[in-house]
Amino acid sequence: TRAGGLRAEKPGEHSKQVSVQSARGEESLLSAARKVKEAGRDFTYFIVVLVGIGVTGGLFYVIFKELFSSSSPSKIYGDALKKCRSHPEVIGVFGESIKGYGEATRRGRRQLVSHIEYVKDGLKHMRLKFYIEGSETGKRGTVHVEVKENPEKGRFEVRYIFVDVDTYPRRTIVIEDNR
Repeated sequence: TRAGGLRAEKPGEHSKQVSVQSARGEESLLSAARKVKEAGRDFTYFIVVLVGIGVTGGLFYVIFKELFSSSSPSKIYGDALKKCRSHPEVIGVFGESIKGYGEATRRGRRQLVSHIEYVKDGLKHMRLKFYIEGSETGKRGTVHVEVKENPEKGRFEVRYIFVDVDTYPRRTIVIEDNR
């Protein structure tokens, strides 16, 4: 007998099979709706992956620029500290082992190197200020650095580096003066 698209075998037969028959229109409607749903889900995953790749690329760019660019304050600080450590007059005042550090934060960490960027005569300039201590007991100093952009080379060049000795006897040591 047939009732609502179902067909059942007679009770006396050995096989008990039930088959479901559906109209062609309903089947294509369901498969089209399913396809749209799956396409929407796939598109959403695609957008999430693209956003993830964009954010990761942005982070790599910022890290590369900050650590490896010749125009980053960290790079300029490192170069200036290296020149301070190798200058004979600075070594004579502070001792062999010279360490540099930036401004102290509220948590007591000294990681912030104070810097100001400005434009003068169409060229970028940057001034940095950081502190040094030596192995000599109680010897401290303040290092002032100014760099100017060289448009031909596309990088910053040092205008001056000088060290103010903060302890007695106070004096200023000029490391580089290319004004």
